[in-house]
Amino acid sequence: MDGPEFAQVGGHTSCIAVSVDDELPSLVLDAGTGLQMLAPLFGSEPFIGTIVLSHLHWDHVQGLPFFPPSDRDDAQVVVAQPAQGDAYQVMARAMSPPHFPIMPDGLRGSWEHVGLEAGEHRIGKFSVVAHDVEHKGGRAFGFRVSTNGSSFAYVPDALDDNDDAIIALASDVDVLVRGAPYLTSECERADLFGHGTVEHTVEVAARAGAHELIITHHAPYRTDLEVAEIAAAHGVTAAHDGMVINV
Repeated sequence: MDGPEFAQVGGHTSCIAVSVDDELPSLVLDAGTGLQMLAPLFGSEPFIGTIVLSHLHWDHVQGLPFFPPSDRDDAQVVVAQPAQGDAYQVMARAMSPPHFPIMPDGLRGSWEHVGLEAGEHRIGKFSVVAHDVEHKGGRAFGFRVSTNGSSFAYVPDALDDNDDAIIALASDVDVLVRGAPYLTSECERADLFGHGTVEHTVEVAARAGAHELIITHHAPYRTDLEVAEIAAAHGVTAAHDGMVINV
């Protein structure tokens, strides 16, 4: 959503950039519209790295065509998505006429589209564990990312009924970033769209032994004040545009 009452949390959709020390990000989780916010970090440099998608819903891929560091001749981009057929063709179903003016191969640079299976993968300097989670509308993953003794889990879109998967990913992590747009009082809507609730997320994070919980993927109709009140009431941190997490 747009407007002053949404300015702090922001209206961008899911995107997390991961880097080591002061290096440019070489691993990006999801490519929502928040991907555009990374562009200033790169200055005149191209993006060289991997974009790992939790799933293919619009709000997680809409930023791909609008990220200048990856749309240039010297960019080198690997896009990894949950394996479910030819990865390029799956992406092209969402990014092609009449829905969009170009197809994925219309972007400049070197692009590779790959299907990712569940399990542990080495991506650059990072260990990335992908675990299937139950969402709705296609295969979806949650992730655990580790390097240099630090770790975080990212489970953006998943029903509450994913305790085993979330605990496996978030066991003793420094930070769990979990999509929890709804409250228990809105569980019917949460189930309809395949998302989690704040109360259940707090419980599962405690069971996993996650050191910190950050809730994200806020319901788009909630104002900054409403999100802040929910976070305060449940003793968690609410993600916001441009947030930096050091682990």
